[in-house]
Amino acid sequence: MMPTLDGPDLCRRIRQDERHSHMHLILLSSRGSRADIVAGLNAGADDYLVKPFDPEELRARLHVGVRVLTLQERLADRVAELEAAVSTVRRLHGLLPICSYCKRVRNDGDDWEQLESYISEHTDAQFSHGICPPCLAIAVADLKTR
Repeated sequence: MMPTLDGPDLCRRIRQDERHSHMHLILLSSRGSRADIVAGLNAGADDYLVKPFDPEELRARLHVGVRVLTLQERLADRVAELEAAVSTVRRLHGLLPICSYCKRVRNDGDDWEQLESYISEHTDAQFSHGICPPCLAIAVADLKTR
């Protein structure tokens, strides 16, 4: 028995501390009743072993904890990537202020820039330029009149 604090109380304190709340906690106790195990798990323990314990079992449970923490880290990384992607998508959601004459777009800094530059900066889109048939006809007619 611990002198001033029991295992479930220690688990509660650790879970309340933001710096340590992510830790994988295994209670190793001499108390083995169903009520003690449930109380330990409800207090925030991730696992519970009763003394006397088998060292191989403890090692296996520690490996499980490492797997769980690794998966949590990977999941947190993926969530961060998805949040960044959603942020980028949101930047292009809604109305884009486009000049009806020169087709420039007003950016976040209230400057006007080429549509291609704005879209390239805010998306993964790539551009290739050509000339559509109506514009080609106008350009050819314009060249003939010169």
